[in-house]
Amino acid sequence: MDQGVLAVTARSAPGRLLAVLAAFDHTHPALSLTDISRRAGLTLTTAHRLVSALTEWGALERDPSGVYHVGLRLWEVAALAPRGLALRQVALPFLEDLYEATHENVQLAVRDGSEVVYTEWLSGRSAVGVHIRVGARWPLHVTGVGLALLAHSDFALQEEYCAGPLASYTAHTITDPTRLRRVLAEVRRAGVAVSSRQVTDDALSVAAPVRGPGGAVAAAVSVVVPHADAQVPVLAPAVRLAARGISRALGWQPDGRPG
Repeated sequence: MDQGVLAVTARSAPGRLLAVLAAFDHTHPALSLTDISRRAGLTLTTAHRLVSALTEWGALERDPSGVYHVGLRLWEVAALAPRGLALRQVALPFLEDLYEATHENVQLAVRDGSEVVYTEWLSGRSAVGVHIRVGARWPLHVTGVGLALLAHSDFALQEEYCAGPLASYTAHTITDPTRLRRVLAEVRRAGVAVSSRQVTDDALSVAAPVRGPGGAVAAAVSVVVPHADAQVPVLAPAVRLAARGISRALGWQPDGRPG
């Protein structure tokens, strides 16, 4: 998180606690007290007091070297999120079936604002390398799951997102708003999203939306394969089938009636 954001957040008492937790991310999973103080924009004294309270509660853990890590108590709380562990448990059998059919990277993700957050990832030893892990975030327009989620978001959000700026990672990344709008329209028409070489030059993903009981898109599932060997017409039905299975397990019915 941007350090300026952390400093602003830290002005209130709850904000200071959140700033301490926000100091940790996937590139900073282990921090000293001094690191936490600096990244959270807090004095060392304040950071020490808050870190001690969070450690006592179990939100943070201190290893023998004095370095702090996120504690298991936070994992216990996060597991209650309906779009987290609960969604994963429903989806996992269908994700495993999709993996067995492809032996490629299989992913489940949800939208959080203008980003996609990965909640599950299955991968084989020979699958194409991807910059994905559970909990990772990417802009919506650069991934298959992100395109599937964005295409089924409300129109105002789509327009705000397309207005940019659109981050670029390769020469193939979509950075033109008009092109992105065309891609989103095609996702809605085809029922799948295809993201080709958007993050790396060697990968292609095919994704489909997952619907909840009321029919609204709640998540997206995808398979990521080497771009050179990609057979979209073969992959698309398998991904759609997995997404449809998860949707039904969540209570969605094609006729709109809850299951």
